Amino acid sequence: MDDFLAARSQMALSLGFHIVFSCIGMVMPFFMALSHYKWLKTNDEVYKNLTKAWSKGVAIFFATGAVSGTMLSFELGLLWPKFMEHAGPIFGMPFSLEGTAFFIEAIALGFFLYGWNKLNKWFHWFTGMVVGVSGLASGILVVAANAWMNSPAGFDFVGGKYLNIDPIQAMFNKAWFSQALHMCLAAFTATGFAVAGVHALMILRNRNKLFHLKAFKIAATFACIGALLQPLSGDLSAKDVAKRQPAKLAAMEALYHTEKPAPLLIGGIVNEEDRTVKGAIKIPGALSFLAHGDFKAEVKGLDQIPKNEQPPVAITHYAFQIMVGLGTFMMLISVLYFFNLFRKKSFADKPWLLKLFVFAIPLGYIALEAGWVVTEVGRQPWIIYGIMRTKDAVTPMPGIAYSFYIFSAIYFSLSIVVTFLLYRQIKMVPVVYDQPVEVK
Repeated sequence: MDDFLAARSQMALSLGFHIVFSCIGMVMPFFMALSHYKWLKTNDEVYKNLTKAWSKGVAIFFATGAVSGTMLSFELGLLWPKFMEHAGPIFGMPFSLEGTAFFIEAIALGFFLYGWNKLNKWFHWFTGMVVGVSGLASGILVVAANAWMNSPAGFDFVGGKYLNIDPIQAMFNKAWFSQALHMCLAAFTATGFAVAGVHALMILRNRNKLFHLKAFKIAATFACIGALLQPLSGDLSAKDVAKRQPAKLAAMEALYHTEKPAPLLIGGIVNEEDRTVKGAIKIPGALSFLAHGDFKAEVKGLDQIPKNEQPPVAITHYAFQIMVGLGTFMMLISVLYFFNLFRKKSFADKPWLLKLFVFAIPLGYIALEAGWVVTEVGRQPWIIYGIMRTKDAVTPMPGIAYSFYIFSAIYFSLSIVVTFLLYRQIKMVPVVYDQPVEVK
């Protein structure tokens, strides 16, 4: 493995690992806070126990996310020194604010975990909300920094120099809102389906149904709302990408030739040598509408992009298809969920629906990872779009391959530790938190 590939692989591994824990940290506190609120309003002990059970999971994921996030911050400087040399002063503000949000989140989580029976009950609930809001803010700020890489702003690039730097304009670049919205909805969808699926499994196993039904409804409602809203944010993102990064859109749809109108491809096998896609289902004019709001609009293909500026098509296209396909499947589950909810039927009597949620446990995170592959691989060969190429930003230090192997071992070890802690926590739930009440 050459050093350039090793550096990219290490960054991809680190981001792919961290993104799961950061999304859980953004979302789980809101589940916890809602359950806590329900206990305060109804005095139902099941909600209190559920809040305590979820808070332990939040603590585990917070610690893991802190470790993996710290490693990422070092990697940015060690693996991409040329990038940080120029980009740091420009988009450093969202990273600085993210550090502040993380600091607030850590303090609030400490208050919440150790504040039971010590703090005013509503202030205690408020600290849980602060954990959620600050975690969500952290995610949005990091996405703003990534959005800047896709839509550079806040500086003038003259003669190879970065002049007239404006950090505020850099942070609120043209891509930040659409990316942040899409990411937040994805986080709620992925985490919601994962949590709901675990509780659905416990219901199917007839383990303390009342406890797990209440948990399932909270997580599933968040998940299904997110899944149904996700296409709206996806449409916003697609139109934004079509305007700013036509090469990425062309790679997403494997559009090798400019077309007017352009069809939307579903599936298909990409042949990068003869620049064709075989076996795809074509929806005439749909890509033109998604990109420009007009079924007859022209969509720029890769034939209008210089070859040395074209992203890898096959990877980008397959990742996009996985993201959209899994998102559509979760939308269908969401429709079934709300249909059953509005009919006021007990989910305990719908094992087929619960099994769908169990099946969907990993799907949200697979779609999430695929979405980030589209974002990052689709931007190549640029690390700062149109300004700096990825190969020009990598460290000249030899032996990066060894660093990749070491970090891989660390992340693998962390995965084992987290899996063990979560398994132990789930096994403890019936003993410590569940109330064995029959569902009528």
